[in-house]
Amino acid sequence: MAQIDRLLSHVIARGGTRLHMEADKKPRLELKTGETLDLLPNPLPAVMVDTLAGDVVPRNLKATWQLEGRAEFNYDLAGQVFQIRLCRDGENPTLVAEWRGPARPQPAAPAMAVGPSPAPQVVSAPAPTAASAPRPGGGHGHPLAERLFAALLHQQGSDLHCTSMEPPLVRAHGDMKELEGFGQLEPATLLEMMEALATPIAWHHFQERHDADFAYAYEAGNCRLRVNYFMDRVGPGLVCRVIPNQIPDPDKLGLPDPIRRLCDLSKGLVLVTGPTGSGKSTTLAAILDLANQKRHDHILTIEDPIEFVHPRKGCLVNQREVGTHTDSFKNGLRAALREDPDIVMVGEMRDLETIAIALETAVTGHLVFGTLHTSSAIGTIDRIVDQFPADRQQQIRVMLADALKCVVSQTLLKRIGGGRVAALETLFISPAIANLIREGKNFQIPSAMQTGRSYGQKLMNDSLVELMKDKKVEPMEAYLKCPDKESFIAACKRAGIPFDLRLGEVES
Repeated sequence: MAQIDRLLSHVIARGGTRLHMEADKKPRLELKTGETLDLLPNPLPAVMVDTLAGDVVPRNLKATWQLEGRAEFNYDLAGQVFQIRLCRDGENPTLVAEWRGPARPQPAAPAMAVGPSPAPQVVSAPAPTAASAPRPGGGHGHPLAERLFAALLHQQGSDLHCTSMEPPLVRAHGDMKELEGFGQLEPATLLEMMEALATPIAWHHFQERHDADFAYAYEAGNCRLRVNYFMDRVGPGLVCRVIPNQIPDPDKLGLPDPIRRLCDLSKGLVLVTGPTGSGKSTTLAAILDLANQKRHDHILTIEDPIEFVHPRKGCLVNQREVGTHTDSFKNGLRAALREDPDIVMVGEMRDLETIAIALETAVTGHLVFGTLHTSSAIGTIDRIVDQFPADRQQQIRVMLADALKCVVSQTLLKRIGGGRVAALETLFISPAIANLIREGKNFQIPSAMQTGRSYGQKLMNDSLVELMKDKKVEPMEAYLKCPDKESFIAACKRAGIPFDLRLGEVES
């Protein structure tokens, strides 16, 4: 039962013609005599009017209501038809419900032949409505959240930030921008919205530990959102990352052929690394989708939470979520060895045990994709080795030299003219580099990469210089993101790119 039904029932019971609700005003009932009555003793806040409207607006008009602030439709309450008009002026929503009379009677069923009484029919429960049915991957939804998500997509943002006692902000093309027309978000309003969006498991986790992660299916925007809840010194907050329903196209991402061919590997370990928000999940999803199209195997993913949804194409795809389908990455990865996978994708290799099992899985003949938060390909190798005790590090170097096939390290930069573009450092493990890893001579790997470009090797500085030559990024933007500033300046000089540090050097 929608919350507005109780108010609409007064229209019929009192012989009224219209119900008028406006933000921060008392709901008014207009009678046939022209008089008006206050149905409630207190004014309704804007969020309550939004909630009442969101309960009854049809699914096909939700996007119009959120983006344009207008909608008109008929609503049937126990056989009585109301015409409902919704309008929003800034932050002030208005709902007007006008009684149109009883619904038209349905045609009578054809008369039955005289005979024995038919057996009683079992009437199935009605299907849940759009307002009551839980959304896949999230809760029931919330009117304020729908407005925020619609504004996020309208601004072409990648992330939505909601913090108590602050206006909402979006990250668009790398910059944080305040959303207009919302004002400060009160802690109570945020908590109400967060509870409506979260899955029961995520909400329980947030109440216990004051943080939670889950994925939310935003149907009106044809996308999913990776959501994080947290508490800070002021109150609750959330961050949402947009995940398109459509699998990313390798051409649009600019993935070179050597990276695309990673989907053809029969076994080994492939790592995609970079800081948070650098597009690691997007790159991995594109490679997995290529494997899904070209191969006839079993793909198993372990993610926290599930981001890109991979439908079955050439491969059978099972996607498991940490906290929902398995307790942890290490438990899911350990179980994967008994689930006959050909390709395993580990969303995040956080701890020693997860890294050890992933390495063992790759050594035993599976193709394993994983991510790490490291800033360079060589730093990734050091990070893996340093995770282990000193007495095991030589053994891990030998296993890495045999199992590791490629490390892709990436970072996102602001594109000239808007948007963002990825710079990729690619380390393919040739026999010479495998020998350097085995002997612990990682400091010699950059030199081996420069002389082994036929394998697809590319240093981050070379990738940044290419983006500058193609007029895709500004030199200062590339300088701020490069890991080795001195060699970057030297690479710019060799490429004939003017770069004057007197414009201002800011260490990243």
